[in-house]
Order: sequence, then C-alpha cells, then structure tokens
Amino acid sequence: MSLEQRAPIKASLAKISSVTNSTNIVAHDQARLNHYFKKNPVEELATTGSGAVTNEIFSYIAKTKVGSQTFDLIVDTGSSNTWVGATTKFTAGSTGKSTGDKVTVSYGSGSFSGTEYTDTVSIGGNAVTKQSIGVAKTATGFTGTDGIVGFGPEELTDSTVTGVSEVPTFMQTLVSEGVITDNILGVSFAALSGSSESSANGELTFGGVDDSAYTGDITYTTRVAPYWGVSVSKFKFGSTSLGTAAASGIVDTGTTLLYVPTAVYDKFLTASGGKADSTSGLVKFTTKPTSSFSFVVGGTTFTLTPAQYIIPSAQHSNWGISSTSGYYTFIGDGGSDSPNTILGMSFLEFYYSVYDTTSNRVGLATAA
Repeated sequence: MSLEQRAPIKASLAKISSVTNSTNIVAHDQARLNHYFKKNPVEELATTGSGAVTNEIFSYIAKTKVGSQTFDLIVDTGSSNTWVGATTKFTAGSTGKSTGDKVTVSYGSGSFSGTEYTDTVSIGGNAVTKQSIGVAKTATGFTGTDGIVGFGPEELTDSTVTGVSEVPTFMQTLVSEGVITDNILGVSFAALSGSSESSANGELTFGGVDDSAYTGDITYTTRVAPYWGVSVSKFKFGSTSLGTAAASGIVDTGTTLLYVPTAVYDKFLTASGGKADSTSGLVKFTTKPTSSFSFVVGGTTFTLTPAQYIIPSAQHSNWGISSTSGYYTFIGDGGSDSPNTILGMSFLEFYYSVYDTTSNRVGLATAA
C-alpha cells in the first residue's frame, strides 16, 4: 500500500476513576482551567508552579508501549508532550536513547520534570521508532497513572525541552514515519453504564475518522490557537436564552466537567432551579429538570438532554457523592478570562470529536 493510500488505524481506550470525593474532581479541573486562563498559555506550560495538586479524577487511558514496557497514559488533547514514569518507573532498553535535555511541563493540576529520551512508542499496536518522550524524575498529581500522551497542537511543546523550540507529538511522528498519511485524530468516548467503575469504552482513530462512531455530519470549525479552540455561542436551557455572545472554548479530553461562562452559568441556575453545592462542589437540583441544555459551535446546535447532563444515581459512588440529591455534570468557569468554556469528557462522551492538524480544524458530531 502506498503512502497516499494509508487507511486510518485504531486503538482502544479504557475509562478509569480514582475519585473518592467529587470536590476533588472540581479542584482538579479548576486548577487545569486556571492554567489555561494564563495570558500566555504556551509560556505557562513550561513552568513548574502548579499550586495545589489533586490526584482524584476520571481519565481515559491508552495502554502505551515504550521500548519493552507498557504504561497507562492519560489521553490529553489539552497538552502535547508524551511522558512516562509517574508511577511505573522507566528503564531504558536497547531502543531508548537519552538526549540529555531536561523536560519540564506544568498542567495546573500537576507537573513533571525529568529527561528527554527517544524510543519506540506503540499505542494499539501502532508503532513509531523515534518518538520524543519525557522520563519523569519527579511528578506530582498523577497517582494511579504513569503519565500523559499529549494530542494537543505541537506549539504547546514550546520551551518544554531545553535546547529545542518544539518537539514532535506522537501524531506528527506517525505521519513523518509513514504510519499514517494525515495528521487527524478521531476520539470516541462513552459514559460508564450502571454502577461500573471502569470500562473499555473509548477509541482513538489515527489518520482519519471512524465513520461508525458518529451519526449525521461532522461540523468542522477552524482551530483557535494555541489549543484545540472553538467559538461557542447561543447557550440555551430549553427555550430560555442564557446568552448569545460568543465565548472562547477549548475541546479538552483531560477535563472531566463541562465548563460554561459565569454569566451563562448564573442564568442557568435561575432557569433550572439549581444551586451551587459547597459539599460536592457541583450543581445540585431539588426538582429534576426536563429541559435540554444547548449551545452552538460552527453553526450547529449541540444539545445535552437531562439524561446526559445529570449524573446517574448509580454513578454517585464513583463520583464520590454520598448524597441522594441530583447533580449536573457542568459548572461555571468561576469568572475567569478567556477561554471561558471547556468541552470536557462529560460532553465528549455524547459527541465524537476530531482534531485535524492537517486542515487546522476541530470537528464535532453526534456519537453513534
């Protein structure tokens, strides 16, 4: 098969939880959001100051082979470095070569520092031979996982490794080594069912999209740098307008909740009868809502029904919720500056997402 004819390839994901208290989900997400809200996010990515660290999160994990070892790495479209060693320590084999350069990355909710290596890296049997990886000497905020495989734009690696301006992402190396033709990543998530604590319910598609993972058409919008940024507008709860002005958003697999601008959030509380709950850190309601929540991206309306934005009671223990009250999976951004909307996994579990570096665009479609 020639390079021009290379078909997309796939890898499976598993969703896991390390949560004992829902307030820790919110704290983790908020630390990450505060990190995004820096005026110079690329520069901030290269710093080590991360503030309070919260280890308890939901994560989608890719089993990633580096050299002869296999690591559980968080799938993160909000960052771009790939690194290992937070829990399972890395031992260089015959294919692992140290560059001697120092690598340091902060995520707001955690950080790591160590040395850059190049090594053979494989996800779902899809391998590259000379991938830049960070090997952690110290890491905070990653208990229960081994590190991150970063699927953000390459520019987010700027200044993370000494001596070089940027390092290639795993996706870029797949292209440069001829494994795939186009730098396109499709991501399929799925909510946990019943009271399950974990499930092999996600999929990555490298080099294109999985047509069986979505229905209808994919809505594409030009990426707003430096993240996988999109413009979000026309927020509504049922027929009630919550705000028509465009908001600055990020499509982020590393954030659990759906975050909306404060003005939208305040109107939503009034319209839905919800209230901020200091015990859980989430939004609690006393009367179960029947209206859907929606917003517009790229001219298309994306909707979450009550069944999709209310945390199922069977999942309360997995969220660290002890109360029998009802809770929403989205929350206000806390009055932060741009960006002020984060489409996290609570949204992405119902919508297929596409990260198209080749055409500099982001895609969303209804999950199959």
